[in-house]
Amino acid sequence: ENTPILCPFHLQPVPEPETVLKNQEMEFGRNRERLQFFKWSSKVFENISIIPPETGMAHQVNLEYLSRVVFDMKNFLHPDSVVGTDSHTTMVNGLGILGWGVGGIETEAVMLGMPLTLTLPEVVGCELTGRVSPFATSIDIVLSITKHLRQADVAGKFVEFFGSGVSQLSIADRTTIANMCPEYGAILSFFPVDNVTLKHLKHAGFDKAKLEVTEAYLKAVKLFRNDESSSREPEYSQVVQVSLSSIIPYVSGPKRSQDRVAVNNMKSDFQACLNEKSGVKGFQIAAEKQNAVVPVEYEGNEYKLSHGCVVVAAVISCTNNCNPSVMLAAGLLAKKAVEAGLVVKPYIRTSLSPGSGMVTHYLSSSGVLPYLSKLGFEVVGYGCSTCVGNTAPLPEAIRNAIKQGDIIACGVLSGTKNFEGCLCDCVRANYLASPPLVVAYAIAGTVQIDFDTEPLGTGSNGKSIYLRDIWPTRQELHTVEEECVISSMFKELKEKMEKGNKRWNLLEAPESTLFPWDLKSTYIRCPSFFDKLAKEAVPPRAVENAHVLLFLGDSVTTDHISPAGSIARSSAAAKYLTSKGLTPREFNSYGARRGNDAVMTRGTFANIKLLNKFIGKPAPKTVHFPSGQTLDVFEAAELYQKEGIPVIILAGKKYGLGSSRDWAAKGPFLLGVKAVLAESYEKVHRSQLIGIGIAPLQFRPGENPSTLGLTGREQFSILFPPDLSPRMTLDIKTSTGKVFSVIALFENNMEITLYKNGGSLNFVARRFL
Repeated sequence: ENTPILCPFHLQPVPEPETVLKNQEMEFGRNRERLQFFKWSSKVFENISIIPPETGMAHQVNLEYLSRVVFDMKNFLHPDSVVGTDSHTTMVNGLGILGWGVGGIETEAVMLGMPLTLTLPEVVGCELTGRVSPFATSIDIVLSITKHLRQADVAGKFVEFFGSGVSQLSIADRTTIANMCPEYGAILSFFPVDNVTLKHLKHAGFDKAKLEVTEAYLKAVKLFRNDESSSREPEYSQVVQVSLSSIIPYVSGPKRSQDRVAVNNMKSDFQACLNEKSGVKGFQIAAEKQNAVVPVEYEGNEYKLSHGCVVVAAVISCTNNCNPSVMLAAGLLAKKAVEAGLVVKPYIRTSLSPGSGMVTHYLSSSGVLPYLSKLGFEVVGYGCSTCVGNTAPLPEAIRNAIKQGDIIACGVLSGTKNFEGCLCDCVRANYLASPPLVVAYAIAGTVQIDFDTEPLGTGSNGKSIYLRDIWPTRQELHTVEEECVISSMFKELKEKMEKGNKRWNLLEAPESTLFPWDLKSTYIRCPSFFDKLAKEAVPPRAVENAHVLLFLGDSVTTDHISPAGSIARSSAAAKYLTSKGLTPREFNSYGARRGNDAVMTRGTFANIKLLNKFIGKPAPKTVHFPSGQTLDVFEAAELYQKEGIPVIILAGKKYGLGSSRDWAAKGPFLLGVKAVLAESYEKVHRSQLIGIGIAPLQFRPGENPSTLGLTGREQFSILFPPDLSPRMTLDIKTSTGKVFSVIALFENNMEITLYKNGGSLNFVARRFL
């Protein structure tokens, strides 16, 4: 009782513990219904373990605690593997564990006994050669490899790393690279177990006997990698070569994570983006407006905003928890910057979001956390934050100045997502960068800087301070890592996992076999997916006279489709929650309300950057053709459903790009979408559509809405024959009399079976009827 309460973010005694307790109580109260549902499920289902809240990020806990590498089932050995609902599940491939994220729909079905089926993919070998530059961080290596693999078109394939360069990469580097594979489209990126892996497992708490069995088994079954010249490399479908010595610091953006920019070219590249036409990189700013400067007063001082000004800078470690070097580099750079007298302008929204307590622990114990804090990088909490839109709004004066001058303001963050509109509607350029570069750009206050020739600012001694003056060396980083990142951290996590926490342990949950749904709850609702579910599957019905709900272009991401981030006050979801008596302060986020399909359906296609060709500008709107009204997407879909009119979606290339979000399929299903007709799909999202009962249809090669003369205002009729087969050609007839053929994008008979059942969930549910 006399032990002082420690702040969970700074690990320092809290002077007013009642404030901390009040905050924890508020957070637990907000999510009580969800947590009770989780705890109930752990009681009524066999073989389910619930990780207590306030433990850490799911994929990080998976890597640090749940991974076994080799399973020993009563002396029967087999390799470890995992199927996860999180796109970052692929992180464990850096540890030699086969794992991939397949989305919630498939995983829900697997948990209820349905096997996961995969078409055997091609395996691409990525050969790493050369030596890493001392100035290149793991993020630079990740972004470089991302570009190479994107260009090699590894979408839907397995990637395995080999070559002499692999041994130079720590487990931290490998897991960061493996974690990024959703961004280049691979199913997973695999690093076989080698001596580096075994050394890491020793520090992670594996005992000697376990390590000996692991090594002997993997060598016996030829799953162990070594650098001996006599060892024979596996045969691959294709080989991609990457020279590590050619990698230099990069950032990624301003609109897509695969568009890399060398840091030494950043200034000229941003200028080129201002000139280019609006598109995947361009902003199309008139030449006479490119040097615009807007004065703004903030906290008693005047500042000048111009194109390229940084207004959001977020050091996010959810994808870097396992790699202390980049987070420590940010901390050491901050330390040197503060000691030199550099500051960050107060209007820049700076934040530090550790993905787990381990990050806070080593930043605190290494002594760099106070320096990050002095530059404004205060810990804001654990969990998804800036990269999914969960960030504090910009100061009103800054927002007004940006809009007044039509300024291309920038956000710089160290996550894996930088899609348009994910930060704020007035932050139009988003860059991904390593944590130390996030701090550097925040200090500079602009992305229009050449770090080689231009100083970050003026130090307390009146001299110009350049980035090279405060950049930590590899030797400094390695020394701090050895002193601060030790095996005790893994032990601490294990203790935390096993003990849980007081609030979770005392939380009461229903004891009944069936969950007692509360009809008044705005968090947990009995899902409507099984409404009117018949015992026998009904053959696929023809889609007759369907209207197009949305006419979309290329690279529509799951972030555009799936509800994410805060709930806007003017949105359809906000109207629903208001009707239930809630105030905006009580809205919480879409993520917190994912157990309420009424909220999530209203948040589908609610992204402010959604570009629907019917509207002609970014907005979560569409046209209801029978009435001619322009409405929120949900309102239009609801009207179509009341009229008994089916709807489809028209799209371009790479529909469903990005993270494997189950609501990117569930939401459209509940909006009444019967089919998606696109030029191509991201593989995981295509599977998600089938898993919920939406037909993925693809234009034939060389054809698209433009070549076929489609406006999207027609009505479409699609006939599905009883003998539907994989990749079968179907005819679509429009109300204008045009008939054209498309490919039914089912890869195997199992997918057809699932579709005929109305999706995976219905298929599994029928087994219990």
